[in-house]
Amino acid sequence: MKKGFRSTGGALIVLAAALAAGCGDGGQAVESRRPVWVVQPQAAGAGPALAFPGEVHAREESPLSFRVGGKLVRRAVDAGARVEQGQVLAELDPADQSLQAQAARAQLAAAEAELARAKGDLDRYAQLVEQQLVSRSTYEAQKAAYEAAAGQARAARAQWDVTRNQAGYTELRAPRSGVIASRQAEAGQVVAAGQTIFIMAADGGREVAIDLPEDRIRQFKVGDAAQIELWNNPGRRLPGTIREIAAAADAQTRSFAARVALDEAAQGEVELGQSARVYLDQPATDGSLQVPLSALQRGDDGAAAVWVVREGKVLRVPVTAGKFGSESVSVTGALKAEDWVVAAGGHLLREDELVAPVDRDNAPVDQALSTPATEESR
Repeated sequence: MKKGFRSTGGALIVLAAALAAGCGDGGQAVESRRPVWVVQPQAAGAGPALAFPGEVHAREESPLSFRVGGKLVRRAVDAGARVEQGQVLAELDPADQSLQAQAARAQLAAAEAELARAKGDLDRYAQLVEQQLVSRSTYEAQKAAYEAAAGQARAARAQWDVTRNQAGYTELRAPRSGVIASRQAEAGQVVAAGQTIFIMAADGGREVAIDLPEDRIRQFKVGDAAQIELWNNPGRRLPGTIREIAAAADAQTRSFAARVALDEAAQGEVELGQSARVYLDQPATDGSLQVPLSALQRGDDGAAAVWVVREGKVLRVPVTAGKFGSESVSVTGALKAEDWVVAAGGHLLREDELVAPVDRDNAPVDQALSTPATEESR
């Protein structure tokens, strides 16, 4: 047993010596490449960097109300109903308005009768004054009485027209075709003149209402391009433009209300009340580049830098950090837009280390392996 153990040990020693000799003859052990996730920096302000939640509205939203007050006796439509121009939406109790119209009609009849009597008297006095049977002053007094009766008749007719119109105001009709967005009153309720009964969204333009933060309001203006993504259709973005920005900030939220109009071709793809996200491009300023926050590294001296992959190796490129965002940071320096930057795990790397760059989907990035290194970057 001891002799066999010595033989095996001797063979192992010989094999180890042979391997050592082979390495000594110039053979090199293959160094494994560390996989790294790389991205290309984006121009600061390029792309839809800012997203704002919003809700789809009609461009024209009208509160509908009665011109007169009264008891609501019938509501003909409900929220969500489609209506046509002139369609009856609700009715008030017409009894009081009918009585007022009857009273006005009676007053008009009395005024017209008084006018006819005054006209007959005036004609008779005109004949008498020609025959010099009455004085000219008496005739002038009768003429004034006739003119007063004519004025009373005109006033009574105008009052009759007003009360007749008011009787028609007991029916609330749609001013244009559209959709009832909401209702604000129920049958049996006593409503005042001008009190909102329905809110109607007219046919036509659709837009998204958003709020712009106070610290970024100067970055945007009416006419800027936007992209709208509906919550129920993620990934598909519809074109639009900023149509309106409020002149003053809301007193409580300190944000500026804005309306983003959808392009005409996209109008039929949205429904009222849908939730949406609006993407607005940030204007480019100093030509800086944006990299993920996790890509920025700090050296022992506190200087900022990023790792860049060229020819399959990582190089440390010094940069100057600018404005920090929620997910990215703008940088300036020797970094180029065509570089491939290590997005995470930079604290584990060392200069000239061999790496295997992959993208977000874990696919190899061949461009990062073949990009030549320049003396400037080194």
